[in-house]
Amino acid sequence: MNASISTLVVVAVILPTVLGSITLLALRHRLGFSRLISLGSCLALVGIAAALTVHASGGTVESYALGNWRAPFGIVLVLDRLSAMMLLLTAVLALAVMTYAVVTGADRKGWHFHPLFQFQLLGLNGAFLTGDLFNLFVFFEVLLIASYGLLLHGQGAARLKAGVQYVVINLVGSTLFLVGVGLLYGVTGTLNMADMAVRVAAAPPGDQGLVAAAALVLTVVFALKAALVPLHFWLPGAYAATTGAVAALFAIMTKVGAYAIIRTGTLIFGEDAGALAFLTGAWMLPAALITTVIGFIGLFAARTLREMAAWSVVGSMGVLLSAVSVFRVEAMGPALYYVLHSTLAGAALFLVVDLIAKRRGQHGDALTVAPRFCQSEILSGLFFLAAIGVVGLPPLSGFIGKLLILDGVRAAPEAAWIWGTILITTLIGVLAFARAGSRIFWKSAAVEGHIPMRVLRGRRGGVAAAAGLLATLAALSLLGGQVTAYTEAAAAQLFEPQQYIAAVLGETAGGRR
Repeated sequence: MNASISTLVVVAVILPTVLGSITLLALRHRLGFSRLISLGSCLALVGIAAALTVHASGGTVESYALGNWRAPFGIVLVLDRLSAMMLLLTAVLALAVMTYAVVTGADRKGWHFHPLFQFQLLGLNGAFLTGDLFNLFVFFEVLLIASYGLLLHGQGAARLKAGVQYVVINLVGSTLFLVGVGLLYGVTGTLNMADMAVRVAAAPPGDQGLVAAAALVLTVVFALKAALVPLHFWLPGAYAATTGAVAALFAIMTKVGAYAIIRTGTLIFGEDAGALAFLTGAWMLPAALITTVIGFIGLFAARTLREMAAWSVVGSMGVLLSAVSVFRVEAMGPALYYVLHSTLAGAALFLVVDLIAKRRGQHGDALTVAPRFCQSEILSGLFFLAAIGVVGLPPLSGFIGKLLILDGVRAAPEAAWIWGTILITTLIGVLAFARAGSRIFWKSAAVEGHIPMRVLRGRRGGVAAAAGLLATLAALSLLGGQVTAYTEAAAAQLFEPQQYIAAVLGETAGGRR
């Protein structure tokens, strides 16, 4: 690996680790310094991720062996188009969320917000870069610990209840993860994903049943992380109970599950796996379609704006995994574009909803008619943009993403089901957000009185951070040609895993195949 690139890859993992430790041990009670360090870290990660994405766009897969231990015996970090894209998405989202937390004072509600935030970035970046299945489990656990702390940030009975449920469910998932990893290790004798891909492809018929069972166990774990039906029930309560800034950051958490499904499904259980190729797609597609329906119907059942935002995450994951589950290169490119859109759109909606709730006083984010509030005009515009972004209407990138998915799955046997589900649920989403917007803004405009500005207690910021995320959706539309070219190239690279395997195993790859 190029020396400068290897340095950046390592720094993407080490930087949040070191800065998180510093803010925890030395700056826990010095909020000003913690804010500077966190904002500096997020800015640095944006620059690092952008440089890595530019490098990865050339098509080269880079592997870095930690401690100079060669794969498959040592731990490796691997950079390709997909991992670079996910790093950049994480960094951009983190910068927007951290800016929002600082200007609104959301980080004041507890002493450990900033170190937990950095450890969350550690888990995310590590999960996207690791080339080792066991270390994917380790980074999942880092995510779990940090996200649990962030979920409880600000305290409250509702958050504690949601947090306990969140931890219990994810601990069950962690146990199943270890079971799946243990089964695969027992059969293949390796934990390195590239080496495992080679050995699974060469597995004798007598071992294929055990490998298939392990693959299904792992997919259940990843589906839990991705909130796929019937493993979605933990998400609405958890995301709706936490603070707006944390919920916005959590918009990328479900994408870690989707990433793991994509990575293992195309690398370990890809086309070269013979009878085991893409074995999880057959059952995952019906679950994804049901997830889409339940997510968008949940918008109507929601009683608050936060619950609507949480259910929209479930619905968007259904749309994403509907495209992923057909495991076709022409559908995977649109799915990766939709990953970018749905993450940023969901985060923007959570921030806009939080801004509205802070300004409505005792009415909060309840879907009830109330007097007008300060900045209602600009927030109505931001809510409208966030709603059409989540639903997938023009001119924002959600429309492009769904259109590309519909075109990408056109040749699949299940195309009619996917088309019908996406089009009908889009209409449902439009109606649900129209109902919510009319209650919060239109009908409230006719109510006498005005909620005083003092309910904000001097915290009027945050609009720019939410608007910035919405601007990125517009940028994804304006730069649609360049972005889709990248995502299509990333999809093509995923379905040609030989380059990944060769980059990790080097000269040993040919002999093991």
